[in-house]
Amino acid sequence: MDTEILARIQFAFTIAFHYIYPPLSIGLGLLLVIFESLYVKTKRPEYHILAKFWTKIFALTFGIGVVTGIVMEFEFGTNWAVYSRYVGDVFGSALAAEGIFAFALESGFLGVLLFGWNRVKPWVHLVATIGVFFGSMFSAVWIVVANSWQQTPAGYHIVGEGLHARAEITDFWAMVFNPSSVDRLTHVWLGAFLAGAFLVLSVHAYYLIRRRYVDISRKAFRIALVVATVFSLGQLFTGHNSAEGVAHNQPAKLAALEGHFEASAPADMYIFGWVDKEAQKVSGLKVPGGLSFLLDYDFKTPVKGLNAFPEDERPTQVNAVFQFYHIMVAIGMTLIALTLYACFLWWKGKLFRRRWLLWVFVFAVFLPQIANQVGWFAAEMGRQPWVVYGLLRTSDAFSQSVTDNQILFSLILFLLVYTLLFILFLYLLNKKIKHGPYDESETDDRPLTKEISQAITG
Repeated sequence: MDTEILARIQFAFTIAFHYIYPPLSIGLGLLLVIFESLYVKTKRPEYHILAKFWTKIFALTFGIGVVTGIVMEFEFGTNWAVYSRYVGDVFGSALAAEGIFAFALESGFLGVLLFGWNRVKPWVHLVATIGVFFGSMFSAVWIVVANSWQQTPAGYHIVGEGLHARAEITDFWAMVFNPSSVDRLTHVWLGAFLAGAFLVLSVHAYYLIRRRYVDISRKAFRIALVVATVFSLGQLFTGHNSAEGVAHNQPAKLAALEGHFEASAPADMYIFGWVDKEAQKVSGLKVPGGLSFLLDYDFKTPVKGLNAFPEDERPTQVNAVFQFYHIMVAIGMTLIALTLYACFLWWKGKLFRRRWLLWVFVFAVFLPQIANQVGWFAAEMGRQPWVVYGLLRTSDAFSQSVTDNQILFSLILFLLVYTLLFILFLYLLNKKIKHGPYDESETDDRPLTKEISQAITG
């Protein structure tokens, strides 16, 4: 297999595996802040128990996230030496800022969060929890800023020529607030909040089905449901803003996302479909002129299509970009419908009387994770053939000295190690969930009342 393709596959695999965990850490961090704030305000022990329980799972996701993230930094140097030299000034600034403003804050408070129970006052522990949460969010800021700079470079100039050229920052804040960073960051944050909220919903829905920890699970489920509903609706706005930014800054990517080929014509919006790149056709269910309307509120507004760009400056895997994007959108709409329906049942007093709905929430934990993954795939594959949009091609960015056998061997090793890590993660997560939210010194001795039992069995 081609060396460049192998290097791309290896990086795609490692970053996709890593990206399972940071969104969970950010999302769970928000729920921990909510649980602890409620405990500090009300002094009700169930919120304290929930905070302690989910802190253990947060620690698990945080630990594996850190371990898997380190590998990618080495890949920059081993497989993508030209790219590393080209963007070193930009990435170096962003990663240094992450270390100063994010990781130091997060790790500084982490010890108090994990080991400060019953050793510091509740409000002090809450401050530590907020510090860890903000640290995880700030960490996402600098990673997304660096990646967004690749999508929409700003605040730089080029030094040198050819493969020895490199980008140097001329305006740090222009680099930080590049044209796509804010929209992409809010979209990433909301996706992370949904990942954490749906993990909480899944676990406590499982407890309710099994008639375990009913009282505490009903409280946790309601809180997580509010978070999930608010941020699933919020994704509509951040997603629309991101699409408008892509239309302005990366029109070739937008054309690939919707399979739009005509150089300048009204663009349809597909609910689902299949792209035939050779015939330049899309088969599927569509809203005629829908994309034009979303961009300009006019069904007849012309939109640049793929044929408006040279063939070597447009995404090659158009159908893959199309499918990943539409899977993300479909999941987003599913989460909105699911959470709104659950809120309606809550309003009617029937939320916990639908056993089938609880089962849906148990397995819905996968949906935000899938949406986060395919959203990144669409964004990164849609940027091709550029690794830095309009400046550095992917084919010019990988290391010339590395061989395909070396990359293939290391890829196989990564597959084995990451598989073991994932099995370990699932084992420890399952062990903590089976143990439940109560420590040995605590008991959930509140019996199931007839009303609760009937509500669960429906």
